[in-house]
Amino acid sequence: MTTPSEDLEPCLKACAEALLATRHCANACIRSGDRMLERCALLDLDCAAICEATISALSRESEHHGDFCALCAHVCRACAEECEKHQHAHCRRCAQACRACAQACAPHAAERHALS
Repeated sequence: MTTPSEDLEPCLKACAEALLATRHCANACIRSGDRMLERCALLDLDCAAICEATISALSRESEHHGDFCALCAHVCRACAEECEKHQHAHCRRCAQACRACAQACAPHAAERHALS
């Protein structure tokens, strides 16, 4: 089994950190019982799902990794924007991790796979 190329490592790390932060934030939002955090929790779960899928694509150096990175950057930005509306510590940590992930994914989004 090969390891992903070094240029993908920062993106992999950022996706993993965002995955953990979004899962933690979703859990905290849901457990709070505050209906005002419902949208935040749902975006967290969407973001966690795409981060996990992106990690998988990057780790196997999929020819479609740029497509995953483009979507991951988009969803991470949306998640960060939502989390920034709230004053909870878990939301602040999540927003920070999602912004970092979007930034790390952005260069790879340009490596999108062209269909023949």
